[in-house]
Amino acid sequence: LSAPGGVSLVVPQPNINATVAQNLLLSVEYSCRGVATVEWKHVSSWGTTKIVEWKSGNYVNVSTIYKDRVTTFENGSIQLLNVGMRDAGYYFITVTEEHGTNAYGTIIVNVYEIIYEDLHFVAVLFVFLAAISAILICFMWLCNKSLHLFRKKTHKLTASTTEEIELETIEC
Repeated sequence: LSAPGGVSLVVPQPNINATVAQNLLLSVEYSCRGVATVEWKHVSSWGTTKIVEWKSGNYVNVSTIYKDRVTTFENGSIQLLNVGMRDAGYYFITVTEEHGTNAYGTIIVNVYEIIYEDLHFVAVLFVFLAAISAILICFMWLCNKSLHLFRKKTHKLTASTTEEIELETIEC
């Protein structure tokens, strides 16, 4: 977005997906002729919170809620550390040039939880299937051995019966 007074603001990634406990970079790039004031706000269902405000090359005023969780960069970007579900929502940046012209930008952040119950279910299912596979392999091995022994016994029985028949025919 560009304002007539010479402030320009670019938001390369207006929609960001993150997972809980991840570090998140809200990337922007601004330029202006004079000294600019950069302000970030977060708006969600829990309300509106001012995150940080700073003047290029001067002070940085970070909200107490974000004191240990935010890092600012000269290009206007901020990094949020260890995001949580409450960090989901809209992030508004306002860049104000000393002569009063403004540029605005918005980034939508979606935060997702890693559901460990699903991972637990998959692990249990894998172990269960591995156990069933092992049991089936053992059962197939036993069946194969039994069949092999049965064939040996049948073969001996067949051989001795044939000899008796042959002996009987010779005696007659």
